[in-house]
Amino acid sequence: MAMKIDANLCTSCGDCEPECPTASISVKKGLYVISASGCTECEGEYDKPQCVKVCPIKGCITQIAA
Repeated sequence: MAMKIDANLCTSCGDCEPECPTASISVKKGLYVISASGCTECEGEYDKPQCVKVCPIKGCITQIAA
């Protein structure tokens, strides 16, 4: 699985980008996006995805539905 950023909730603060251990977060047209192919949800490295941990907006970053 991977995480996704809700563009309607994201304030483009940029807190998540430097925290991503796989460098899967980038800016596209002024909005932050997570590359599903690179995102590991921080499994094996952390107990919780680091982007979710630092995001100031609850519910902005969620798991992609299966």
